[in-house]
Amino acid sequence: MADITLTATSRSNLLSLNQTTDLANRTQTRLATGLKVSSAIDDAAAYFASKTLSDRANDFSARKDEINQGISTLKAAVNATESVDKLLKQIKGVAISAKTADDAGKADLGAQFADLLDQVNSLLGDASYQGTNLVNSTTQSLTVRFSEVTTAQLDVSSRDLRAGALFTAAANASDVGSDIAAALIGGSSFTAIATSALITTINDITSAVDSAVSTVRATASNLGSNITLLQTRADFTSNYVNSLTEGADKLRLADLNEEGANLVALQTRQQLALQALNFAGQSEQNVLSLFR
Repeated sequence: MADITLTATSRSNLLSLNQTTDLANRTQTRLATGLKVSSAIDDAAAYFASKTLSDRANDFSARKDEINQGISTLKAAVNATESVDKLLKQIKGVAISAKTADDAGKADLGAQFADLLDQVNSLLGDASYQGTNLVNSTTQSLTVRFSEVTTAQLDVSSRDLRAGALFTAAANASDVGSDIAAALIGGSSFTAIATSALITTINDITSAVDSAVSTVRATASNLGSNITLLQTRADFTSNYVNSLTEGADKLRLADLNEEGANLVALQTRQQLALQALNFAGQSEQNVLSLFR
């Protein structure tokens, strides 16, 4: 059987209809996925440029998570310093009360003094965040990296705010409260202080407490400054990731309004192409009518 031969007009109209159908299918896919470039086949340059931007945005998003964890670590340390500040004020109040207390009161105040010093150490020991404690020794540090492609990072060394480190009269930073109290008072209780030296000795103790408060507040200020720096870096990273994502989207996302208008136009063109094919077949039908 011989091949069916179409007229040039019919073949041209059929070719146009096929092209229009292909465009309509592509437009429907874009509307369904929201992407004008869904693979390297669609547009290799745009696809890989978009992928590079997306990969970089993902890398920086991971850095942002690390920055936020760094902020939480520093906030845990700052909260500890604020609580230690309150305890030191309480310790100072106990020492001042000993100026006018009787012997029984001085003994009780001496025990409170040592207990509060222990509480300072206990509180600082609980200030760890994910295993990092920035206020309980000088052996730890916090490193927060800002980028995968540069060496930009923040390093924060830990400070030792334990009572033994704050009160230099004590022998060791790890000393317990009773040892530190004994070193400051000169005995196991305020009763060990001679009456003639009571005021001078307690004034020296309160001066030592004031010095400890200054050290704690200086540490809190340093930690707070680093929190501000990390927050600024986190905000920058968020904005940068948004810019990268926006740029990647511009390369791959379809304009749905434009694609919708295109689909309407293509559907109209399909109808016109079908009508043109019908007109092209009219001449052959006229020939057929001569044999009826």
